[in-house]
Amino acid sequence: MIESGLPNPHTLAVLILTVVALILFSREKIPLETSSLLVLTVLAVGFEVFPYQGKAGAVRAVDFFRGFGHEALVAVSALMVAGHGLVRSGALEPVGRTLAKMWSVSPSISFLLTLVIAGVLSAFINNTPIVILLLPILVSVSLQTKSNASSLLMPMGFATLIGGMSTTIGTSTNLLVIGVAADLGLRRMEMFDFILPALIANSIGLIYLWLVAPRILPKRELVLADTSPRVFTAHLVIMEESLAAGMTLSEVIGLTNNAMNVEGIRRSETTYIMPLPDAIVNPGDRLLVHDTPGHLKEFEQLLGATLYSAGDEVDEDHPLQADDQ
Repeated sequence: MIESGLPNPHTLAVLILTVVALILFSREKIPLETSSLLVLTVLAVGFEVFPYQGKAGAVRAVDFFRGFGHEALVAVSALMVAGHGLVRSGALEPVGRTLAKMWSVSPSISFLLTLVIAGVLSAFINNTPIVILLLPILVSVSLQTKSNASSLLMPMGFATLIGGMSTTIGTSTNLLVIGVAADLGLRRMEMFDFILPALIANSIGLIYLWLVAPRILPKRELVLADTSPRVFTAHLVIMEESLAAGMTLSEVIGLTNNAMNVEGIRRSETTYIMPLPDAIVNPGDRLLVHDTPGHLKEFEQLLGATLYSAGDEVDEDHPLQADDQ
């Protein structure tokens, strides 16, 4: 018996749903989470009402949720959580500050070190926090030196990509392929099983990104008329557990390497303290500061304080924004 080459109704339905999903994902007014949940719901309900009978048995709604427990997907999700935690906590900020200081000493060696650090870090964590860490540094360097920003940013981006290929957890692709291979009965690959060929390829790639790529990338004009970072007015609220509680103002400023400039101290709704060096900072005090978003968040972390702006705590729901930059 010759089987028909036409796709069965389930295949057609999934293809049509795929097209609908792409249309929904392209609509800015519809949140991505809503579209994803809708597509998953339609799949689950559709295959539960009209189950597909294959050689391995019937495909029902529960089969679409088993994948959420797959170790590869769990590992990818965990890496994304860890990467977002690094961004929110500022754990990589000391690395960024060190790199920024080295550019004034030796730009060429500093650029190579930046590529190496980007590649090494991306072998163990998601690329996103690394790019977020290095992006403002490289943009600032390109503005100060009047050099081509793309000649720094694109090699850095590619360095994170080639570094991610070095380990099993470096990229989601590696995790998925290794998980599928293990499901098919192949020997499970360990984290550093292919580190040697990866290091050989990465070394050649990093040298190319360091010496060749910046010279062949076209120069692009800056699209911002005013590239100076936006300065915000904010309050640093000193909590009971804050490191700054009980210190003099000069000691508190010293915690920030004397980078923070305190305009005033508000102790209550009607009481203001002059920002004298020997003024004692008490729990509940609000330090009035003016600085860029990056510096304000850094001060918040160094002091163990809570950052407020326009009456709201600065968080994901109320971020500091510069809409016209």
